Amino acid sequence: MPNMKAAEKWARQTEKRGERNQIVKSRLKTLFKKALSGGETGPNVESAFDRAASKGIIHPNKAARKKARLAKALAKVATAPAKAPKARAKSAKAPARAKKSAPKK
Repeated sequence: MPNMKAAEKWARQTEKRGERNQIVKSRLKTLFKKALSGGETGPNVESAFDRAASKGIIHPNKAARKKARLAKALAKVATAPAKAPKARAKSAKAPARAKKSAPKK
């Protein structure tokens, strides 16, 4: 238990800030995953990371790293040709090969 009245207030403030920061961090993770799957646009996610970094919720280097990885992933998706689905064989098993018996001497 804190000894000063101000220390009690600091503890309350820390708890509130921690809850708020956790919500923002969770939201950043969700935005990042949605952007990778194509559900969210890149600039929106980048600005969210910049905002969190400017408020001190995440480290600025982490924001830069996440933005770089996102840009790299989105560029890879944009340049990759669309793959056609593979055609399936009619039978599930390949035909078994018959063993050749060598003539004995």
